[in-house]
Parts: sequence; C-alpha cells; structure tokens
Amino acid sequence: MVLPKKTFGNPHIPIQAPPKGFPIGRWLMPLDITTFTLVDKPTSLKESLAILERDNYCCQYCGLDGRASFENALVMRVDFVVPRAKKGKKDPKNLVACCGPCNTIKGTKVYRNFEHAKEYVLASREELRKAWESKQKRPAARAAKA
Repeated sequence: MVLPKKTFGNPHIPIQAPPKGFPIGRWLMPLDITTFTLVDKPTSLKESLAILERDNYCCQYCGLDGRASFENALVMRVDFVVPRAKKGKKDPKNLVACCGPCNTIKGTKVYRNFEHAKEYVLASREELRKAWESKQKRPAARAAKA
C-alpha cells in the first residue's frame, strides 16, 4: 500500500499522511499510559447529572450540600469509588456524588469498601483542618530590620 505524500513547510521533505480511516483517537476506552492498559471512560454529562440527582447533590464523603450555594455547586463532581486507574467500572454502584476536595483527598487509592474510603477522607480532612488552624494562630512574621 502506497501512502499519499504531502508536504508541509519544506517541500523537499515529504510527510506521509496516515491512510484514510486510520483509527487514531478511536479507542473505545482511554489508555492509562502508566500501565498501558485501557481504563473506563469518564462519565458523560447525562450520566453525571443522574448520579448527582440520585445523591441529591450532596457529597457522599463529607456531606457538603451542592444546592446550598453557587460555590458549593461548582465543586460538585462524580467520583469513581474504585478509581478508573485501578480498573473501576462506570457502574452506578461505583459512582457517587463528591465535592472536589474530597475527590482530591481520596485520590486513586483503592479502599476495602466505600465506608473505609469515607473514614479515610474524613480523617484526612480533619488533619488538614487542624494544620490550617494551627498556622492561622501563629503570630505574623516580623520584617527583618536593616
């Protein structure tokens, strides 16, 4: 099979175009480049809204009410309880409404079950809160005298 030659920029250097219908970007699932395995696709807008509705726009880890304010609504998302990177499936049983901070804290670690993940997230949030509060209590640093 001979590929059509196209030139871009320098006409003396031919660049061959891929054959028509070449399946670049047509994977059924995204590829995890760290393990070279296929992972499930993220949820579509329709699927995400269905999960948020099911969970009443409330973070299933910390209880943040996504309907209480516009700012809360902006941080709501759908979380894979078993992360996609760890072969988690796009099954409604594996998806929960979650706020951004809890999603970040949970990360891609695999937990025994949802309750164990929730305990970890809440403990981590409390630890972060205490660290933040201790920094707020410190006296302001004084400028060095010349």
